[in-house]
Amino acid sequence: MNKLTDHQLIEKILTGNTTVFGELVERYQNFVFTVAIRMLRNTEEAEEVAQDSFIKAFDSLASFRGDSKFSTWLYRIVYHKALDRIKRNKRHQTYEVIEEITDDSLDHIENGLEYMLSEERSRLINDCIGKLPEEEAFIISLYYFEEQSVKEISQVTDLTEDNIKIKLYRSRKKLFSLLKGYVKPEISLKDGKAV
Repeated sequence: MNKLTDHQLIEKILTGNTTVFGELVERYQNFVFTVAIRMLRNTEEAEEVAQDSFIKAFDSLASFRGDSKFSTWLYRIVYHKALDRIKRNKRHQTYEVIEEITDDSLDHIENGLEYMLSEERSRLINDCIGKLPEEEAFIISLYYFEEQSVKEISQVTDLTEDNIKIKLYRSRKKLFSLLKGYVKPEISLKDGKAV
C-alpha cells in the first residue's frame, strides 16, 4: 500500500475526512516535539506546545496554500508557539529544571555495542544542542535533522536567508566548541596521553 503524500492527506481532510489528520500527526510528532523541547528545554511545556501546534495546524489547514512543504508550514507554527511560550515564561520569571533530551529513534541498530555508542553520541549531540540559545538550536535542528533548506528555514522564522546562513555558521562553531570538549579527552586517551 502506497503512503499518501502530505498534500493528498490535506486534500482528504479538507473534503471532510478529518480522521486522516492523525496520519500527519504520526508523521511529524517526533520532530515537532524535538523542536519544541530544544527551544523550551522542558518536557511538559514542549508536549503542550506540540499539542497546541497540531491543533492550530488542524484549525488553520484551509489557509495552507501549498507554496511550501507542509512540514515547513507546520514548523513555522511550532516555532511561533514556542517563542510565545518563552516570552510568557520570561514575563512570569519562572525557571524550571532542564530535563535530559533522549533520542529513541535508534531502534533498528542490531549490534548492541554499536547501539550504545550511537545512543551515547546522539545524547551528547542533543545535550550540546540544548546548550545553544533557543533560536540557534531550532535552526540547527531544522537544517540538520529535518534537512530543511536555508530558504525553508527563512520562511519558518521570518529571517533573511543571509541571516540564517550567519546563524548556522555561528551555531556550528558553538556546537563544535561544545563537542570538542567531549571528544578531545577521548582522543588524548587513545594516544596514551593523560587528559
